[in-house]
Amino acid sequence: MVKLGRINTLKVTRHVDFGVYLDGGESGEILMPAKYIDKPLEVGEETDVFVYRDGSQRLVATKEKPLAMAGEFAYLECAAVNRFGAFMDWGVVKQLLVPFSEMKLQMKQGRRYMVYVYVDDASDRIVASAKIEKFLGNVFPEYRVGETVKAQIIKRNETGFSCIVDNLHKGMIYLNESYEDYKPGEIIDAKVRQVRRDGKIDLTPGGKSLDRTLDVATRIESIVEEEGSLALCDSSSPEEIKLRLHCSKKDFKKALGHLLKNKKVSVKDGVILKQS
Repeated sequence: MVKLGRINTLKVTRHVDFGVYLDGGESGEILMPAKYIDKPLEVGEETDVFVYRDGSQRLVATKEKPLAMAGEFAYLECAAVNRFGAFMDWGVVKQLLVPFSEMKLQMKQGRRYMVYVYVDDASDRIVASAKIEKFLGNVFPEYRVGETVKAQIIKRNETGFSCIVDNLHKGMIYLNESYEDYKPGEIIDAKVRQVRRDGKIDLTPGGKSLDRTLDVATRIESIVEEEGSLALCDSSSPEEIKLRLHCSKKDFKKALGHLLKNKKVSVKDGVILKQS
């Protein structure tokens, strides 16, 4: 069965002057217009396509990849607003409708908003909602402490960065544990610090510890190469380290240890120097 708003693998059934028809099973044949075909396709060949409805509610296939598919969140720009609602640019020709009933506030052209993409049961068309909270926290999260997840940034507030965890749950990265100025819509690796009783998840930014260590080590080595030295050491404050390297003191110490072990740098009087 064809999944509307998702990538489907469909078989070519026939060629026409204006494109190819694909086997949509119970949904019937689905047209992929010629302008969306990126290479010659043979009858019987399978191809991966995104399926949506055009203005006449007919199913259409495309090789274009949307910024978000049904069941996903995305930070999208509003391209236009009319009497039906707001229309968002989402990477395919047909713009994505946010009905007025699914807006928190009046959307404005040119501004970006976090929305949830879904198939409306009543109309069987792909739409989006800016009322993202109703699509989050509907199942209790079952994570272990330290487990790696994908966190999509919603916004920054006075506490930290609110985010969407694995497309299902509400999460938070607190300011005292963040070392980057994350942007809305950005997707990062994070680790579960705790799952609260209300189902919200406290997160620590960063994926695998080794990846973070090597990343910070590369930054240190680059600065020392360019500037000749870096006035940081084990006794430097977490604030100094965060300001200069945008990382935690723990990650800094691991990275420095890695560089010292591999004789990439040396330390003298609290200053990191290039190994002579």
